[in-house]
Amino acid sequence: MKRRDSLLAGLGAPWLMGRAQAAAPGPERFQPSTLSRTQQQAELDWFAQAAQRFRGGRIRVLSEIIATHEYEARVLAPAFAQLTGIQVEHELRPEGDVVRRLREQMQGGSALYDAFVNDSDLIGTHWRYDATVVLSDWMRGEGREQTLPTLDLKDFIGLAFTTAPNGDLYQLPDQQFANLYWFRHDWFSRPDLQRRFQARYGYPLGVPLNWSAYEDIAEFFTDEVRELDGRRIYGHMDYGKRDPSLGWRFTDAWLSMAGQGSEGYPNGLPVDEWGIRMEGCRPVGASVVRGGGTNSPAAVYALDRYLHWMRRFAPPGALQMDFNQAGPVPGQGAIAQQIFWYTAFTAAMSQRGLPVNHANGLPKWRVAPSPHGAYWREGMQRGYQDVGAWTLLKNSALEQRRMAWLYAQFCVCKTVSLAKSLAGLTFIRDSDIRSAALTRLAPRLGGLVEFYRSPARVYWTPTGPNVPDYPRLAELWWQHVGEATAGRLKPQQAMDDLAGAMDGALGELARSQKGPCAPQLRAPLPEAQWRALPGAAQARLANEKPGGRTIAYERLLRIWQLGSDPK
Repeated sequence: MKRRDSLLAGLGAPWLMGRAQAAAPGPERFQPSTLSRTQQQAELDWFAQAAQRFRGGRIRVLSEIIATHEYEARVLAPAFAQLTGIQVEHELRPEGDVVRRLREQMQGGSALYDAFVNDSDLIGTHWRYDATVVLSDWMRGEGREQTLPTLDLKDFIGLAFTTAPNGDLYQLPDQQFANLYWFRHDWFSRPDLQRRFQARYGYPLGVPLNWSAYEDIAEFFTDEVRELDGRRIYGHMDYGKRDPSLGWRFTDAWLSMAGQGSEGYPNGLPVDEWGIRMEGCRPVGASVVRGGGTNSPAAVYALDRYLHWMRRFAPPGALQMDFNQAGPVPGQGAIAQQIFWYTAFTAAMSQRGLPVNHANGLPKWRVAPSPHGAYWREGMQRGYQDVGAWTLLKNSALEQRRMAWLYAQFCVCKTVSLAKSLAGLTFIRDSDIRSAALTRLAPRLGGLVEFYRSPARVYWTPTGPNVPDYPRLAELWWQHVGEATAGRLKPQQAMDDLAGAMDGALGELARSQKGPCAPQLRAPLPEAQWRALPGAAQARLANEKPGGRTIAYERLLRIWQLGSDPK
């Protein structure tokens, strides 16, 4: 996703890979692996053989700037060139640039790239525009001879998110991470702080299960504890600058975590976490008067709590930060918890020498499922998960697509996937997650491995198919939410304006998109009629702060291991 435009310092754009060296890489280059060295060599031999007719060719691919893609550009692209004779220009750019260039090429622009790695958030876009290669057809047809026999699609943990409702596979997962709750386990474990919290709030200090507990914990560390280890501390961290990363902060399932949307997996139907209602396969509106939920009481509550926590419990200046500026702040040692923390930061957070890690490299922090808001019901989406995935567009030349498909598979094959996972900590294969290498590394990753080994992981999902044009609709969020973060609009007005803008965009798309699943904006309904629709917005709760509930982290780990998830 998004937004991770500079997770690691020092990344430039683009990374351009030069000429291949003479020696072809062997299994020793890609250790550890879930395959034996004999099996690895067999895969490498297959790539070399499948690429024979393309030797001397050149491809250009584009992905966002994160550690995983840096590894691909620096390590895998030259190795692939050495193995196959196909030169790869693997370009890294900020996520916003990736989405813009992808959209331009989808709309008939020059075929500058032979493949993209873009978020599965665009599944609704790929499904509706006749611009993206359907990979399930491609692997049986034009790309059959270039499809790795040992690709093992069933081993990918995010395949459901890159598959359209009609069963067509549009993208091949390349990297994946979730947003989770992050907290200072060492502080939460202190008996003196546990006693003080219990005395003040009447329940144990632990991992919050609902937003009420999160708010109590934020207040406790910000206002009552105030200082630890000789420095001012805060009970919350977030960011609020009016720029595109603010939109991602909200479209990445924040409303569903509050309790906006319908039950269902991987995305609720008929109303999704953006508030867009779908009838059959057609988006019909986002506002409550059209049966949607973008300006529902739950959505307004989501924005209100976000603003309240930022202004009351976050460090000074957080409202003026963007995603990249805010990302390193928890690692500096003054933040007790963060409700919305992308696990793509795990590699940077695990560095030795940070005040949040012990001298031996073990973390003082942990991750856990994020708590839910007052409107949340069992069966709703529990959080967001990013799946960056390989995408082929129809307007690139066929032979170029075939070469790019070989490179895409090389980047995710079992020969290299575990080594790549260890470099970026963005797991895509179940076999890698279950590996002995991850078992050994798990104590240094603060619960991340335990999360991905648990059944709970499937309930963290990306943006789904209700969104018919992700690039166009996503930009409305930061513009309208930004009016509230800047203090110019109250939450209700900001969400009303956003819902109206979404309806307007859906209406325009209804006139320009073709096909049976194109948007078809419904007329506004009287309240009695929209309230009677399945999945209609919940009425405003009389009490939006019920009693706080927490769980001990150690118990949470046992629940994961037993195969269930806390309610």
